[in-house]
Amino acid sequence: MSAAGTDLQRVLATFLPRYRHEHALHPRQRQVCAHIRDCRTAALGGLVEGCERCEYQSPPRFNSCRDRHCPKCQGRAAAQWGERQRERLLPVTYYHLVFTVPDALNPWGQLCPRVLYAQLFASAWATLSAFAANPRRLGGQLGATLVLHTWGRTLIQHVHLHCLVPGGVLTAAGEWCPAKGAYLFPVRALSRRFRGHFVAGLRRRQRAGELERLDPEAVDGMLDALMATDWVVYAKSCLGHTESVVAYLARYTHRTALSDQRLIGIEGERVGLRYTDHRDGQRKALWLDATELIRRFLLHVLPKGLMRIRHYGFLANRCRSERLRQIRDALARGAEDPGNHPGGDGAGQSPQAPSPASEAPRCPRCRSGRLRLIVLAPVRIEGG
Repeated sequence: MSAAGTDLQRVLATFLPRYRHEHALHPRQRQVCAHIRDCRTAALGGLVEGCERCEYQSPPRFNSCRDRHCPKCQGRAAAQWGERQRERLLPVTYYHLVFTVPDALNPWGQLCPRVLYAQLFASAWATLSAFAANPRRLGGQLGATLVLHTWGRTLIQHVHLHCLVPGGVLTAAGEWCPAKGAYLFPVRALSRRFRGHFVAGLRRRQRAGELERLDPEAVDGMLDALMATDWVVYAKSCLGHTESVVAYLARYTHRTALSDQRLIGIEGERVGLRYTDHRDGQRKALWLDATELIRRFLLHVLPKGLMRIRHYGFLANRCRSERLRQIRDALARGAEDPGNHPGGDGAGQSPQAPSPASEAPRCPRCRSGRLRLIVLAPVRIEGG
């Protein structure tokens, strides 16, 4: 099968029945697979345009599933999210940091995903906010957008957080204190504090009974061993224009574990996957048995309702509008040209008046009738 005809939807339609015969799916995995299978098909219903005078009907436009795991739905979601974020950007240098969970904890991500991911968010933000509040460093409130990723380039489990951080803090006096340097904070010190907070948090959760699916002695042994190893924290500055920062944010926030563009094709029982090898930077191909590809993809199905994009500090939802106004005021006071920065986060701007509804288009067949929308009811698929 050619690459043009290969997508995740077709892979699941072809090989999921065999996978389900050999492996048990938990309810959330079954739900996600059903959404991807039905996306933009008659199973979800749709719309057609029909002429009011003749029998002409346009080809149907089927509804999308809007599942965050579906590669067909993430392009529009990323664009919409980017539009919402564009007005919130500050005219400062942004920093990209990555907090990585050791591979030894990967099985916990399958047994206790909510606990592990909640602790990851809590520990990463606690580490960043503590460094920012330290008077010897910046001495103020930091802002950050944190995005959970659970996969590596070959779909193996690799749990980590991408953090996009404006380079500076808002002080108690309402002033902006900019960060200096290429790494925001020393990465080795970040790593050690992150490790200590993460391990201590998991110990508290164990005592609270949140890790009941794990053997207590095994948990203690694992956490003791992890305290003796180095954890990985990556950091660098994101130099560039505002638009590139928005694109950078959207790329990380709405990337799915497996996009259709990465699939090469199907050969017998194998599926080809493109990936970039970090060791040499080269694009390579990986051919996996179809059931193994599906197994790896399903490792990254998140629990329902888990928020994988979270905003903290002066970017938190409850205070973002007010804090961004304060920061822009502080930047304007210290700038030679106060007007040379992006606009606010949307507050105070007059919404554009909706354009009047355009006249219904004419029928391309009879040229006299008008086209009207016709709703297509969902078609139930048996055996899914």
